[in-house]
Amino acid sequence: MKKIYTFLTVFITSLCINAQTLYFPPTTGNIWDTISPPSLNWCQNQIDSLYAYLDTNNTKAFILLKEGKIVLEKYFGTHTQVSPWQWASAGKTITSFMVGIAQQENYLSIADTTSKYLNPAWTDCTIEQEEKISIRHQLAMTSGLDDGVADHYCTLDTCLIYKADAGTRWAYHNGPYTLLDNVIENATGISLNAYITQKLKNPTGMTGAFVSLGYNNVFFSNARSMARFGLLILNNGNWNGTQIMTDTAYFNQMVNTSQSLNQAYGYLWWLNGKSTFMIPGSQIVFNGSLSPNAPSDMLVAMGKDGQFLNIVPSQDLVWVRMGNSPDELPVPFLMNDKIWEYINSLDCNTIGLNEQTHAPNLVQIFPNPSNGKLNIKSDKQILKIEIYTIHGQCVKTENTQNKNLIISINELSSGFYLLKVDFNVGSSWIGKLICE
Repeated sequence: MKKIYTFLTVFITSLCINAQTLYFPPTTGNIWDTISPPSLNWCQNQIDSLYAYLDTNNTKAFILLKEGKIVLEKYFGTHTQVSPWQWASAGKTITSFMVGIAQQENYLSIADTTSKYLNPAWTDCTIEQEEKISIRHQLAMTSGLDDGVADHYCTLDTCLIYKADAGTRWAYHNGPYTLLDNVIENATGISLNAYITQKLKNPTGMTGAFVSLGYNNVFFSNARSMARFGLLILNNGNWNGTQIMTDTAYFNQMVNTSQSLNQAYGYLWWLNGKSTFMIPGSQIVFNGSLSPNAPSDMLVAMGKDGQFLNIVPSQDLVWVRMGNSPDELPVPFLMNDKIWEYINSLDCNTIGLNEQTHAPNLVQIFPNPSNGKLNIKSDKQILKIEIYTIHGQCVKTENTQNKNLIISINELSSGFYLLKVDFNVGSSWIGKLICE
C-alpha cells in the first residue's frame, strides 16, 4: 500500500505541476509577463512581415500569447492597448460560455425547449414546430429556422420562420442565436452584462460589455480582454486555479463537434481539423479542414471584419486579431488562415525554405483581381472547379482532368467570390477570388 500511495502522490503532484505551467496575469493593473521572440527562435524580419500584412489589411490590434505570456503585441493607427473594439460574431463564444455557467448553476438545461424561457409564439412556427427547438439547437445553429429571410439578424417572431425540423439543418443564423441572451436573462433573473460581470469579468480581469445595436447584441472590449478569455478557454475554464466552468461535460461539448451536419462547429465555436466544414450563408459541405495552415486542434471565435480569437491547446498558444477586413465575407475564415501562414513562418529555421514546406499552397490563381480570364495552376490533378458568391450560391462550374487551365469569368459581376477546387485524390482547396 505504501508503494501505491507514493506512486499516486507523485502522479497527482505531477498533474498539479503541469496545470500550473500556464501564466495568468493579475486581474487588476497593466502587468502581463512576456516572452521574447528570440527565445522561441522567431526572427524579427518574419515578425515584421506579419505586421506588414496585418497593417495593410486594416488591423487595429494583434496579440499572441505563449503559455499565457505575451510574445507579440502590436497596435495599428490610433488604436491603443485600452481602445475598445467590437468582437462581432466572435462574441458568440461569450454567450456560449455563459449558457454553460447558467446550466451549472441550475438556472436552465440546454435540453430545455427554448419557449420555456421566451414564452410560446416567439417564432412564426406552429406550436409543434416551435416546441422542437431547444437551447442546444440555438447553440449548434440547428434551430431549423429560415436563415434566408430578408434580415437574418431579426429577432421578431415574424422573421423566425420554419424551414426544417430543429436538428435536421445547419445554418448560420443570427436571430435565434441572439435570443440566447434573452434566455440567459429570463433564466437567471438578472441582465446579461451583470451576469457576465459576476461570473466572467471579475474572476479573470476582463473588461467590456454587450451593447445593443439594432437586433444585435455586440460585445466591445480591448484586445487584452479578448486574450484573457482565450487563456481561460485554453485552460479548460480554469483561471489560475479557480475553476470557473465546473460543468466539464458542457465545456467539452462546447469545443467539440455539436452535430453531424457541420463537423467544424461546436457550441458557437469554430473547430479545425475536421474532414468537412460548412460556412455562413451556404448549405455546401466543403471537404477538408477549415484552416489548412493552422494546427488541427485549433478552435477559433470568428466575427465579421476579421475579429479572431485562436486557441491551440497542443501549443499553449492564443492569438487575437481585431480590426476591419478588406473583403465582404460574413465570417472571413480565409483571412484567419492567411494569418496562420505568417505565424508558421516566424521560426528562423523556415527562412529560405520553399513556402510549400511549411505553408502548403496547392493552388495558384492569377490574375487576382481578375479582368475576365483566370489562370489556375496546381501541383495536383484537378477534377472540378466551382465559383461561389459570398452567400454560397454556385455561379460557375468547370470539369477538367488537368493541373493547369484557363477559364473565362466575363459573366461574373464585380465583387468577391469563393473559388473551390476539387482534386482527384478526394481533397479540396478554397480561395478568395476578386472580379473587377
